[in-house]
Amino acid sequence: MRTPKKSAIRPTSGPVDRPADDEIWPRVTRELADDLAVDAPARDRAGKAPFDEVARLREAGLPALLTPPGPSGRGADWQSACAVVREISAADSSIGELLAHHYALSWTARFLSGGATASSAPETLENRTAQERWLLAGAIEPSRTTGRPGPTLTPVDGGHVLEGRRSFTSGVVVADRLIVGARCTGTGETLVALVDPADPAVFTEAATDRMGQRLAGAGTVTFDQVLLSPRDILGSLSGDEHAVAPFTTLAPLARRLLLVHVGLGIAEGALAEARDISRATQAAPPPTDEYPVSGGDDPYLLLTYGELATAAHTAAAVVERATDALARGLRAERSLGVEERADIAVLVAAAEAVTSRSAVQITTRILELVADTAGGGPDFDRFWRNARALTASSSPAHRLRDIGDHYLNGTHPRLTLRA
Repeated sequence: MRTPKKSAIRPTSGPVDRPADDEIWPRVTRELADDLAVDAPARDRAGKAPFDEVARLREAGLPALLTPPGPSGRGADWQSACAVVREISAADSSIGELLAHHYALSWTARFLSGGATASSAPETLENRTAQERWLLAGAIEPSRTTGRPGPTLTPVDGGHVLEGRRSFTSGVVVADRLIVGARCTGTGETLVALVDPADPAVFTEAATDRMGQRLAGAGTVTFDQVLLSPRDILGSLSGDEHAVAPFTTLAPLARRLLLVHVGLGIAEGALAEARDISRATQAAPPPTDEYPVSGGDDPYLLLTYGELATAAHTAAAVVERATDALARGLRAERSLGVEERADIAVLVAAAEAVTSRSAVQITTRILELVADTAGGGPDFDRFWRNARALTASSSPAHRLRDIGDHYLNGTHPRLTLRA
């Protein structure tokens, strides 16, 4: 049986302004991560829908972590949420991705309102999510699929009718509620709707042939004339960047940064597990004339681990700086300005660029290392596959170009709700 693994690289900067109740989250998260690590390879091979994993998340109370403090739950801050996603991802990045999307979506109503919602009202999305123990999935931004129109909302008496089809990378197979951005046929604006996937007019098809992130609950959802009430419409997205509030445009940045923590967790988890395998080889017979150096004394192996650990440390430092900046922007809410939002966007882009490269580099090199080790590191390729699958849709070149434009020309990243 596998031994639970701890991350090889730990955060160097602590969260700020944390409520006292948040002290419980690191312990709870570590216990769950250890539990997930024990059977992660077997679950990855099976590739089943993550119902059991979601039950473990609920038992630990993690889906409600970002809800407002008060009678409905003990809410935590965004730094705590990012730390949870990172720790869980080091053990099982599919579940880390599922949780990352849930956290980003749990603040949808707050983002759409441009700031704080009436958190004392029992009908707010945040409180309903906590009270009813929902797991959220979906996406608020319009679909990017070319050649296929995304979902639409048609006004009717008493509400809207949702129609269309869209693919999602995480959570839809096991979600309790879907949050979906769809074009309103009456006005042309993008409305964001809350949808019950148990509705008879909602059909979900699981993505069963993914290369990596196999347990993230990805799939395609078809909406066949789903009737929604006015209460199910969470808000609208402005297509005019001059009219949208800077705080609202933090929504895609929050999601992107949470996924960066997933990538960082993959790199750290792979590095920690490879370290354990390399340490185990030191129990082999002592050096001989034919093999004068043991695994733990091999200078080339030490050099490799030094390079990989440095790459992980570098990525962690950049990610933590972006996380702190985003947390400050989220606390600013309606007072957040365009300049501050631009700085946050650049830091998030830098975190994406550095982490995506580091995750692929580290998992690729470690896969080579473990392949040369006795036993070959069974199931170790999942780290490489997961890193590739997670970073495939984002191009570091695009992020670096935006960073360069901002640094050289002072150009602000657009105020957009697209990721």
